[in-house]
Formats: sequence, C-alpha cells, structure tokens
Amino acid sequence: MTKNIFVVGLNDHNAERLKRLRGIENVVFHPLLTPAQVYETQEFDIPAMLAEAEATLDAFDGSIDAIVGYMDFPVSTMLPLLCAKYGTRNASLESLLKCEHKFWSRSVMVEVVPEHVPTFTAFDPFDDNTLAKIGEAGLRFPFFVKPIKSSGSRLGFRIDSPEDFDFAIEKLRAEIRLISQPFNAILDKADLPNAIRAVEGHYCMAERVIGGRQCTVEGYVHNGEVTLYGTVDSIRYPQVLSFFYYLYPSNLPRRVQDQMWDISRKVMTHIGYDNAAFNIEYFWDEVDNRIWLLEINTRIAQSHCDLFEMVDGVSHQQVTVDLGLGRAPDMPRSQGTKNVAAEFFYRVFFRDATLSRAPSNAEIEVAAEQVEGTRIASYLKKGMKLSDLPEQDAYSFAIASVWMGANTSSKLLWNYEKVMKRLNYEFTDIVD
Repeated sequence: MTKNIFVVGLNDHNAERLKRLRGIENVVFHPLLTPAQVYETQEFDIPAMLAEAEATLDAFDGSIDAIVGYMDFPVSTMLPLLCAKYGTRNASLESLLKCEHKFWSRSVMVEVVPEHVPTFTAFDPFDDNTLAKIGEAGLRFPFFVKPIKSSGSRLGFRIDSPEDFDFAIEKLRAEIRLISQPFNAILDKADLPNAIRAVEGHYCMAERVIGGRQCTVEGYVHNGEVTLYGTVDSIRYPQVLSFFYYLYPSNLPRRVQDQMWDISRKVMTHIGYDNAAFNIEYFWDEVDNRIWLLEINTRIAQSHCDLFEMVDGVSHQQVTVDLGLGRAPDMPRSQGTKNVAAEFFYRVFFRDATLSRAPSNAEIEVAAEQVEGTRIASYLKKGMKLSDLPEQDAYSFAIASVWMGANTSSKLLWNYEKVMKRLNYEFTDIVD
C-alpha cells in the first residue's frame, strides 16, 4: 500500500536525496509549503503558513501517513501542530518547546544535569536596566547573549564590555521582532507553565561563556527509547566564533562521546520528547575535562545529511522518514564510500558588501569536479548585498558551502583548498 509523506519546504536536492533512502519503495513524497516560504526569507507569518499547509492537506485525495521536515524554525515548531491535527507521529508541542525555548530548555536541563549547564538568565532587551539585572543573576564579563529562539547563530553575541552589550542591544531591538512575533504565535498554542509564559518571544538569554571543542550529537527517540547514532565535530575559524567546517565522524575521545551520549539520554528522557529526531550541541573543555551542554535542536541537522550519506551509506533523513511512519529507524553504520566527510563554510568577514562577481554555474561545476563526490552550494547572486543573506551569525557571512569526503581528515582539508581555488567572488561597497 502506498504511503504518502508530506515534507515541509522540500527542495529539488532533498527530493533526490530522499529517493536514496532505505525502505521507501512504496513511499510517495509530497512538498508542503515552498522553500522560499520557510527558509529563503527572514519573515514568517505562522498563521498564514499553517492555514496554507492545512488547505493543501485537506485537499489531498489520499492517506496522509506522515508530515516531516528537516529544518529549524519555523518548520520544526509547526510540525507538532500539523501532526496533531492530522494524526501523524511527532513529538508533542510542549516537549518540543522544552528544547527550543532556550530559557525553558535551560531550566529543564538544570533539573537533571546541572553540572553540565552554565549560569544563565533571561532578560528583556527593551529594559534599560538589563545589564544591572544580568549582573544580579551572577553573570560577569565575558558572557554570551542570544534570543530565546533563534537559528544559525543569528543575533548571538559575545559580550566582553559594556560597549559590546550596547551594540548587541541595538541589534536585538532592531531585529528581534522578526523572531519574536512568529515564535509568540507558536507559544500561544502551547500549554505553558506561568514562569515560562512570562518569558515571551522577544526575550533573550545571557549565559556564562563556555568553550572547548564543540560537537553535535545526533539522535532520536522512538517509543520512549533514546538512540544516539553519530557525533559531528564543529570546527571554527581561528580566533572567531564563525564555523569553518563540520566533520564526521568526530575526533573526540570515545570516552567523551560516550559521556555526551549518556547526558543526551538523561535529558531527552526527562523532557518526555518522543517519536522524533533531535541533535544536541556540546563543548568539551579539554583543560578541565568538563562537558558543557550548549543547546538542543528538535530535528536532524540538515548540514550533516551528505556527511552521513558519504560515511554511513545513507542520509540521516532516514531517521526522519522512518519515525514519521512509526518505524524504528534503519540507520546503517560505516557503509559509505568515505572514511570522513565535511561541510565547509566559505566565509567573508565584512560587516556588509555588494557582490560584483559570482562564479558561474559552469565554474562551480568545474570546481566540484576537482574532487569526486563534491557538492557546492553558492548563496549569492551578482548585485546582492551580504546583509540580504538569511540565517547568518553576527561576525561573518557564509557565501558558499562545500560538502566532500575523503579517506583521511588531512586529505579532506587538502581537497577543500584545491576546490576553493577554482571559485572567484568579488565585492564592492565593502563595509569593514
């Protein structure tokens, strides 16, 4: 019998990737909302998006067997609402928000793994007395600030001085409503404790600065059982907060990974999250041999799909699809063609600029052909401003991504340099 799976924000590349999963011979994938609506923009009208998705589903003449997605906000937060209405499998909205609402998430973490949670407090960026209140909560410079809901390191700042804080507050006040208004639309549909409901979508978090070797643990919960299946290293550019590349499998010591996996099981069980994928970001402070839990994401990491396919033989979208259908995920190990794989981020460190020259499609194809199995995504077109790019961190702009595999990590870095020499971007109106 044919199974119909609706994928929120499905694009052409992921449609092809889904065809390579296991056990999908009788599955038909249908797009639900467009990529332009859910991630090629910075403005999200949640009620209108839900209404359009429901209209599409209501008009479908067939069974609706699963509704899935592989992206962060707003997709991740709409899925529980859609799945609840149409009787398909997903985590409850409240358990999902215990992960995605950063203040609620930290509060829940402290209940079960307090030794792995840094000092934190929520604050209102429109309160002129905020800095003093952060100090009263026990935080001193340096600390980190970010919205209670964000994605892709958007509007996250390291604060080393009052001047840094003033700059961050100015940016937060100018842009936070792009996040807070759609997030509040989700919060209004949830059964929240009073203490959490008081921390509205425009609030932000201040946290003690934590650091070390960063990684992401990928996992899922199926019928109450937490399973972890991979750890991916997150490597930053030297001396800055921006990511250089994601590396799979991790180079962290196995004992450290095992401890992170144990923490993950405790936290996700405590939250009551079930029948959905997740990933958890960690730091390992090698000097103090201490593990810090950074945050929980209620989805697979889309950036890691190609990495798992190259190393393990199939994209971990396998997890999303199997869970959506109520099946235990059929995720292989070490059955791919490569020993290691990475996504590299080609970045520029301007405050803004206009692209005067971008590599052509032919040039991108030639660059990719330098190393077999390489995929390149360029995010800019001639005439675009860097500030037009969505989901960027506060310190740089990712203008292209490169996915590739190799037999060793050193060969992987060599191959990346070989490919990038073929790509030429030029800018004008540069703001340093």
